[in-house]
Amino acid sequence: MTHKTKGIVLRTIKYGETSVVVTIFTELFGVQTYMVNGVRTAKKSSAKANHFQPAAILDMIVYHNDLQSMQRIKEFKWDYLFDRVLSDVIKNSIALYMVELLQKCLPQPEQNIPLFYFCEDVLIQLDKANKSVTANFALYFSLQLTHFFGFKMNDDFNEQQNILDLQEGSFVKDQPAHPNFIDGELAMITSQLLKVMQPFELEDVKLHHDKRRLLLQHYQDYYALHIADFGKMKTLMILHEVLG
Repeated sequence: MTHKTKGIVLRTIKYGETSVVVTIFTELFGVQTYMVNGVRTAKKSSAKANHFQPAAILDMIVYHNDLQSMQRIKEFKWDYLFDRVLSDVIKNSIALYMVELLQKCLPQPEQNIPLFYFCEDVLIQLDKANKSVTANFALYFSLQLTHFFGFKMNDDFNEQQNILDLQEGSFVKDQPAHPNFIDGELAMITSQLLKVMQPFELEDVKLHHDKRRLLLQHYQDYYALHIADFGKMKTLMILHEVLG
């Protein structure tokens, strides 16, 4: 039986001479693994294989069997053809960071349609974003993604409650006994970022790249506190370089 679904490519591994094994976050079935035959050639990169770059948004007709760990794709095409996300170094690095963070959070293989639509929308917004919005995009995504996994930060910052306790996800008055907190200007900036509801609002958040790097590291620590076996993000160092 076939199903029509959209999907966001998370990871692609070459298999044999002409095939790929692709991990895709699908609209209907959550995270799924697909064997796709005949999309690569021995001599050159195939146009078909280009569809399976991480962050690509596809429109697919798939075979699905709950009893199988690997599925197959009957047909695929671009659902949204990026103008810059797959070719611009900075936008692509941010998209790869978003995809890796999503992979680390997603349970296997649970359907989550609101999360899918959110991810689809932010990737399209990233493609269209100007330079100043793009610079803060990874921070925005890192904070917004927590809403879907039950550990969003509470924006209860004020003059008294100005220390962000990363274990609790709330601003507190007194410095916690543990080392997992953000204080000073970075706590205030986080409160400002938590108020951002749409990416275009990021233009109003002016940040030096050093502060942006520190915040991304803190937000990774936040995820590691709330998701078991989160580990380290491979894309973070690349993102630090390109956002410099």
